[in-house]
Amino acid sequence: MQDALGAAGLFVAAFLLGSIPFGLIISKVFYHTDLREHGSGNIGTTNAIRTMGKVGGYAVFVLDFGKGLLSGLLAWWFSWNILPSGGLAPGVLVSYDTMLAVAFLGCVWGHVFSPWLKFKGGKGIAVAVGCLFVTFGWVGACLELLIFIVLVVATKRVSIGSIAAAAACPFFALYFFWGDWAAVAFCAVAGLTVVWAHRENIKRLRAGTESRIGDRKRA
Repeated sequence: MQDALGAAGLFVAAFLLGSIPFGLIISKVFYHTDLREHGSGNIGTTNAIRTMGKVGGYAVFVLDFGKGLLSGLLAWWFSWNILPSGGLAPGVLVSYDTMLAVAFLGCVWGHVFSPWLKFKGGKGIAVAVGCLFVTFGWVGACLELLIFIVLVVATKRVSIGSIAAAAACPFFALYFFWGDWAAVAFCAVAGLTVVWAHRENIKRLRAGTESRIGDRKRA
């Protein structure tokens, strides 16, 4: 019972951390505007760069990445302070890997469904990558980043790299958490949530109207 309560508490903590809308905060405090009223209306890194420039946009990325990383570290802390043997002993109700996946899902959901923005938010890429550096480790996170970077460079579309990296998440979870099906399920749901958050981008990609990097500059 204590294990399940610990996992629930971790989910709530990661959700609330992920829900902090840094994009909106930076746009209002430092740029005296509402990021949601510009470009795509999204509070994430891509729209922040287009609206506030590189300094403001990269600040949003660092803070969103940071809250994802912190969520992963929270999973480590919860595991070693609540679970027997840190969740690494055989036969435990909630494992260490499951706690990592719970934090990952909680942070992504908090960002995508922020209660401070009427359960609307960003698309979850920066927070997901930050958390994955703990959830999958640096190797898994860098492989996810590699998928993103290669496809963005090849297609000049950030959305394609984002969607592909998110869609790959369940497969990485199968590799890293094979046998811990709860952890695999939580990671799969988180990845599919990020894909769902890009549903408008998918519609534009199918219609051939999705913007490429540099389109605005050329215009």
